Amino acid sequence: MALPRLMFLLATVAAAAAAAANSRSLWESLAGLQPGTEDARQAAAVRELLERLLGPRAASDFSVSVNRSLAGPGGLDTYRLSSGAALGVVNVAGSSGVAAASGAYSYLKDYCGCHVSWSGTQLRLPDSLPPVPTEIIVTSPNRFRFYQNVCTQSYSYVWWNWERWEQEIDWMALHGINIALAFTGQEAIWQRVYLSLGLNQSEIDEYFTGPAFLAWNRMGNLHTWAGPLPLSWHLKQLYLQYRILERMRSLGMLTVLPAFSGHIPRGILRVFPWVNATQLGSWSHFDCTYSCAHLLSPEDPMFQVIGTLFLKELIKEFGTDHMYSADTFNEMRPLSSDPAYLSKVTAAVFRSMTGADPSAIWLMQGWLFQHQPDFWQPAQVRALLQGVPLGRMVVLDLFAESKPVYNWTESFYGQPFIWCMLHNFGGNHGLFGTVESINWGPFVARDFINSTMVGIGLTPEGTEQNDMMYELMTDLGWCREPVNLQQWVAKYATQRYGARNAEATAAWQLLLQSVYNCSGLCINHNRSPLVHRPSFRMTTDLWYNQSDVYEAWRLLLSSASALGASRTFCYDLVDVTRQAMQQLVSQYYLEIKQAFQNRMLSRLLTAGGILVYDLLPELDSLLSSSGHFLLGCWLEAAHLMATSDREAEQYDLNVRNQLTLWGPNGNILDYANKQFGGLVLDYYGVRWSLFVSTLVECLNAGIPFHQNHFNQAVFQVERGFIYNGKHYPSRAVGNTLEIARKIFLKYYPAAMHVPEDVHEAL
Repeated sequence: MALPRLMFLLATVAAAAAAAANSRSLWESLAGLQPGTEDARQAAAVRELLERLLGPRAASDFSVSVNRSLAGPGGLDTYRLSSGAALGVVNVAGSSGVAAASGAYSYLKDYCGCHVSWSGTQLRLPDSLPPVPTEIIVTSPNRFRFYQNVCTQSYSYVWWNWERWEQEIDWMALHGINIALAFTGQEAIWQRVYLSLGLNQSEIDEYFTGPAFLAWNRMGNLHTWAGPLPLSWHLKQLYLQYRILERMRSLGMLTVLPAFSGHIPRGILRVFPWVNATQLGSWSHFDCTYSCAHLLSPEDPMFQVIGTLFLKELIKEFGTDHMYSADTFNEMRPLSSDPAYLSKVTAAVFRSMTGADPSAIWLMQGWLFQHQPDFWQPAQVRALLQGVPLGRMVVLDLFAESKPVYNWTESFYGQPFIWCMLHNFGGNHGLFGTVESINWGPFVARDFINSTMVGIGLTPEGTEQNDMMYELMTDLGWCREPVNLQQWVAKYATQRYGARNAEATAAWQLLLQSVYNCSGLCINHNRSPLVHRPSFRMTTDLWYNQSDVYEAWRLLLSSASALGASRTFCYDLVDVTRQAMQQLVSQYYLEIKQAFQNRMLSRLLTAGGILVYDLLPELDSLLSSSGHFLLGCWLEAAHLMATSDREAEQYDLNVRNQLTLWGPNGNILDYANKQFGGLVLDYYGVRWSLFVSTLVECLNAGIPFHQNHFNQAVFQVERGFIYNGKHYPSRAVGNTLEIARKIFLKYYPAAMHVPEDVHEAL
């Protein structure tokens, strides 16, 4: 049965590939990427967005139009703002829906002092909108303003319903995003393809991971773990994808669909035993139980059969904007460093795309080049990139704010690239930024010799944190030169809170120069002792002066009487207080460590007691007072995706495991750490309690502390949290201002008077 099916599919693929041959120039293919939605529909979509944002006033206060002829050279997005004939009416015209939405948001920020972010909106409009004195015309220097990381799908979006997706797409349009990944629901299409190829359901179930780990299943890193995927999951994700694509496209965004990267389920080897496939090595700290994917040879005919069949089925289901994403070697060492082999792999991936869509353009994450620099030498990078015709691949310089690749690859050897800010790993909480780097980096890259830069991008592994960095980066997407950061952040504070406040502005100036100004190689993977398994080898190094955060904390709290009614202010107060308490955890950890090393039991009991019985419970109470920092919200969102108790249990495990052990045995322990109310007390707090009590026992018994023994004991605590079945509230409890003030009065004096020996260690 398999051979006739194979011959038929091969003939279909060959015909499609022949029709796909073309010789377009480097930029012709990119210039042709235009929204497929007609201008009138895009304008209507922007009006609907403004109505969701502003209510009935949107229709009377804004006149919105879209005309793609307004675009600048090369299709650069442009918006125009002017005052209408009627008093209080603002005319917004854009070359696309995204351009018009960006123009409207620019007006709301600059003329009305408004703000829209993940953590809340501030939309205090005057009774009559201020006029625009003279027409404003703004053209972005960036053809593309990209958003998302393949990992964002699992760290942030995995449990979202349509209501949350709608808010996100609105945020994207207002912030100028015109190209984004659209990966939702692809497993339903893959299942359809695998069944048509002859796999049985059990083989498919054995391949797919659970929802929280699908990002790594898609890149060939994992299989099976925390799965399988229920039928209800496929149906719900398909429904979401229809709505996501319709909304993005209605606003003039280009959507990037997934494509085949060469990884296959083991079941393919049963149906087609003659295929040339190799089992790769293990990924991260997983063994072959859940890792070691099978990769098809680029020269095997089944490569084109599977890749083109999948993409045809996907396009038939969802339509296309002609951009596709695939990552064959994400954190996976290729089988060979031979440039000829690497070129064949990318040529095969691209050929499977053009077999389904002759106009296909490949969007590839450039993470692999800086993740394994010993392998990816210039010859290997060049071969991989030039296996695709120039201009038919766009590379995301994924971590350009800290480790750019374009500057040592001669602008990716001629392939267009997007300068990206990765910023966040694992969705960690923690104040962090590289403001100087992102303020200058894109402009330096654009002026680089023979630069092929075509845009900027936001590529965080996790969203809903550090709003300021994303507001700045999206603002820069419309700028032709760096901004004055001090002036920018002062304006940001006023817009975010809806009022000018000297103390709040001063707080943001301090944060800008400290936590948000990491220079050199800075990776925002939170390594605070707070969120990691306790040991005597934990780092407390900081890239900034911690007293700046303590002073910003004081300034924010002192402005609470004036700004306390603002939701965004309350969020920031929680976040800055959380950061200050994270620093205090490091201080008490060092006291505990020194007390144990000096065999000072009373000092160990004092520092350990404060940390375990006061500081961490107070932090948990603070986080529980904000809906943005609740473990219960994440668990509730996952449970709402379930259609049975069994599914709810599976999804619950997915959530808890990703936040903690990240695998059955702590394979990527604490990588996706979050500071959530409930998680701090019942996970981090219990670990620290065990650590302190173990040290006390060691001193009392006169025996050394053995990390391996402790790890075995604490692992049971960590697993216990995952399976404890405890319900966590999804509604905030307590008064944020009162809790923050109580914590401040208790801990600020100690924070500003760190003991001398601890200060030296810090």
